[in-house]
Amino acid sequence: MSEVAIGNIVDYFAKVGVAAIEVTGQFLAVADTVRIKGHTTDLVQTIDSIQLEHQPVQRAESGQTVGVRVKERVRKGDQVLKLVP
Repeated sequence: MSEVAIGNIVDYFAKVGVAAIEVTGQFLAVADTVRIKGHTTDLVQTIDSIQLEHQPVQRAESGQTVGVRVKERVRKGDQVLKLVP
């Protein structure tokens, strides 16, 4: 599998386990598998929901900042990579 950079973490909300991702690459969709990588972060997971301005969406386009639930703590500045076969 190869990795394509699609964005960066711009914030993390610990109480709800949600990361704010600024999408800078193609797009991010529900069911995509992503890797979030940083100095102390290396997390691989499948996206099960995306929210744009507190509304659920199936897909986030480049230029949008969206909320995604994550399994572990991530940090501002971590890179978001989409795994593609």
